[in-house]
Amino acid sequence: MKKLLYITANSKPEEMSASKTVGRAVVNRFLSLHSDFILEEIDLYKSHIPRLEYQYFDGRNALLKEDALKDLPQHQQEEIHKIVELTDQFKEADMYVIAAPMWSLSFPAPFKEYLDCIIMNEKTIRITEDKVKGLLDDKQRGMIYVQSSGGNIPWMTRPFLNKGINYVEDLMKMMGIKRFQELLVDGTGNSEEERRKAIEKAVEKIDNVIGEVWREE
Repeated sequence: MKKLLYITANSKPEEMSASKTVGRAVVNRFLSLHSDFILEEIDLYKSHIPRLEYQYFDGRNALLKEDALKDLPQHQQEEIHKIVELTDQFKEADMYVIAAPMWSLSFPAPFKEYLDCIIMNEKTIRITEDKVKGLLDDKQRGMIYVQSSGGNIPWMTRPFLNKGINYVEDLMKMMGIKRFQELLVDGTGNSEEERRKAIEKAVEKIDNVIGEVWREE
């Protein structure tokens, strides 16, 4: 079975979050179209995401080996094991859906801490003297990034304002995930009516977005 990993970065419950509401609709639709996938989820506000410390590494983004790991306090050993667990979970997936709001032209801090954990030498990337090579080009992978924002962002200014999406896309392609699609939930506004309309508009695009990011090879 293939794996769909659904990652959320919003402290609100799903019914209050536009990004998570649309993200769930994407996940449900994808699974209805692709019965050979199983779903795995991680809520970055509920899951513990380790903060990287220098003691955890023996080289450029390379975690300590098992023999050196034993010399660390138990808590730090557990943190390293959690980093490995998160990285392996990400690496094992075939399809990814991320749901996050736009915060300060980017995304909530727990998502950045998560990214720092999974971009790991000899796991998802390989660092050499002259380049960084992504290791996630070993099979078909795709990602849909669902972002909500309160205002309607004109298309001409999106490259300048959607810095979070641009950053995530660059990182994913660096790791080897070439198929990346955004799904914007713009104009959630200040009223429930504005929020509902923004969600409905985004949901209408789901089939097209899925078709672009995942085509059977």
